[in-house]
Amino acid sequence: MADEQEPTPSSASGQAHSIERSDSSASSSGSDVLEGEDNVIHQPVPMRPRLPSRRSSGPLIVPRDSSDVGPVECNFGPDDVRSMSPRRTSEDIDKIGKAAREEMKRHAQALQESLITIFNRIEAVREEHDKLDNHNRFLQRYIGELMSTSKITASGSRSKK
Repeated sequence: MADEQEPTPSSASGQAHSIERSDSSASSSGSDVLEGEDNVIHQPVPMRPRLPSRRSSGPLIVPRDSSDVGPVECNFGPDDVRSMSPRRTSEDIDKIGKAAREEMKRHAQALQESLITIFNRIEAVREEHDKLDNHNRFLQRYIGELMSTSKITASGSRSKK
C-alpha cells in the first residue's frame, strides 16, 4: 500500500501548484493517468503594474516676490456652466438685501409675539396655581377643624356614659 501513494506537488519543493481540468464529456475512472500538459493549468504569476515615472514637484514654497503669487485669471468658454451663472448688479444685491432684512424683521416680530403669548400663558397658570394653593390651605384648615371638633364630640360622649 505504501508503494501505491501518488506524489503531490508541493510549493516547498519548488514545483508549481497545478489544477486539474475536469472534462465533463469524457468519463474518468480512478485508473486514468494524466495525458500530458493539456490537463494541467498553471496559475499565473501576479505581476505588479509599473509605476509611471514622474518629475519631482520641487519645493512647494514660493517666494513672495515671485510672479506666480496672486490671483489667477480663469477664462471660461461660452459653453462652460461657470460662465453661464447669472451676474448680479449692485441694484439686484440691494433688492435681495432689503427682502432678506424684511423677512428677518417679520420673523423677529413673529418670535416676539409668540414669546408674549407664552409669557401671558405662564402668568395665567401662575394665577391659577396661586388660587388653587389658597383653596388647598383653606380645605386643610377646614378638615383640621372638623377633626378636632369630632375628637371633642367623641371624647364628650364617652365621658357622659
